[in-house]
Amino acid sequence: MSQTLHLVGTPEADRILTEHPFALLTGMLLDQQIPMEVAFDGPRKIVERLGSVDPEAIAATDPEEFIALCATPPAVHRFPKSMGQRVHDLATAVVRDWDGDAAAIWTQGEPDGKEVLRRLKALPGFGDQKARIFLALLGKQRGLEASGWREAAGDYGRDGVHMSIADVTDADSLTKVRAYKKEKKAAARAAKA
Repeated sequence: MSQTLHLVGTPEADRILTEHPFALLTGMLLDQQIPMEVAFDGPRKIVERLGSVDPEAIAATDPEEFIALCATPPAVHRFPKSMGQRVHDLATAVVRDWDGDAAAIWTQGEPDGKEVLRRLKALPGFGDQKARIFLALLGKQRGLEASGWREAAGDYGRDGVHMSIADVTDADSLTKVRAYKKEKKAAARAAKA
């Protein structure tokens, strides 16, 4: 699919996410405890420092060197050591299990939505929610045609919602997703009180 993603809001970062399936997968992995667009800008920083966001290049890099690369200011993530290790682990898994082809996770053997979800959840750093959001991103913005992907993605697969990065297509939709997340956090805090 050639449609350019608009997840970060800067042309180079969005181009890398659009052209490199592993970059998109990495951005999703990094999307925790930092703003969404900062997480999805991580792959651009990796390309600038390593020269590539190819899983084979990352997996072949000494883990300590890769973590140091992730920690170089501005850091790839606010927790560069743990998240650098997770990116390295993800790259290693994609090389080992998918011959270095991240897109094979959602295309190889024409899997249905449930199977894509299962494959995503088997990746290092991908729990149920992260896997469902990424599945929705693939379906909504990358042309995934796996039958049942919306059902497998749960609420994130619904049309007309602004719940996650899967729904970010421009600055306006980013604002709506932020408002939704803020509302959910406030409700969670109120429920605890």
